[in-house]
Amino acid sequence: MSDNQLRLVWIYPDLLSTYGDQGNALVVERRARQRGLDVARLDVRSDQPIPTSGDIYLIGGGEDRPQRLAAERLRRDGHLHRAVENGAIVFSVCAGYQILGHEFINDLGQREPGLGLLDVVSVRGEGERCVGDVLADIDPQLGLPPLTGFENHQGVTHLGPTARPLARVQIGKGNGTGDGTEGAYNGTVFGTYMHGPVLARNPLIADLLLKLALDVNALPPIDDRWYEALRNERIAAAQQPA
Repeated sequence: MSDNQLRLVWIYPDLLSTYGDQGNALVVERRARQRGLDVARLDVRSDQPIPTSGDIYLIGGGEDRPQRLAAERLRRDGHLHRAVENGAIVFSVCAGYQILGHEFINDLGQREPGLGLLDVVSVRGEGERCVGDVLADIDPQLGLPPLTGFENHQGVTHLGPTARPLARVQIGKGNGTGDGTEGAYNGTVFGTYMHGPVLARNPLIADLLLKLALDVNALPPIDDRWYEALRNERIAAAQQPA
């Protein structure tokens, strides 16, 4: 962050914004403005170049064909790699999460190269689709309360040695590997299968992204009553017997 302005980049809203994932950009922007920060938000469509000077980059979910198109254009663009090399934070959801990995299975049933920003590989699951509310314990190193979200995916994502699980599920499938992991992160790059939008249901994750961008250990407190009400409602729903 420079010039006292937080630069927030929402990547490809025309391709990757299912289940209200664009709400993640709204949450980060609002929580930054509530703390008096000057925010410049840029929604970058798939026919536009990705800027390299952003502080926080957000990527949502999408259907199989838009996911392939997004991966192709991001590989060709190459600027997200440069942004990460410059210290940018990236937070991705579902299809966006898979794109950040080494490869995934595209809509043609083929192995599609990802961006390699996370040490994960995604394949298509053979069993039932992962659908429903999730409750998971976030990696203690991040110091955050339990993760709540909604998953709807057929993907199975395997973590490599340099990727840490974002969370371990109490309820739900998460990465779909059967090992209890959900999402992954390494440094300033994060991925999750959670919709919701996930940052509305987990506002302290949004605050973590802000702290990383600002390089601070704490942020001024703000009124979180609405977020807490939503969290409590969805956690209670997840804990109801099936």
